Amino acid sequence: MTSSSFQRTLTLPATLCEQAVPYLEQAARRTVDGAGVPLKAFRAAADGDCTLPVSVVEQAAGCLLVLATETAQSVRPSVLRATIGVALCLRDAVEAVRRPALTTRFW
Repeated sequence: MTSSSFQRTLTLPATLCEQAVPYLEQAARRTVDGAGVPLKAFRAAADGDCTLPVSVVEQAAGCLLVLATETAQSVRPSVLRATIGVALCLRDAVEAVRRPALTTRFW
């Protein structure tokens, strides 16, 4: 039997899934590498249960950060902040499930 100490899926707030979709669409239009897989997953998740594989959420965060970098000089600062904000929320969610649980016992 094999097991991983990390969760394989992550349930995101519906609002975060909905916020990520337009940015992922923009990333896909700009042909950001790897944006297609998270776009499909987030579109499907926005219509129902927002449970996604951790790797897809991590990939989405990376794509949005690339998008922010590529568009930094051509978009309003508020749009740039919003893109980065969604990317960081996704990244933070991934980091939260990958952190080991704190125990009350001493090692």
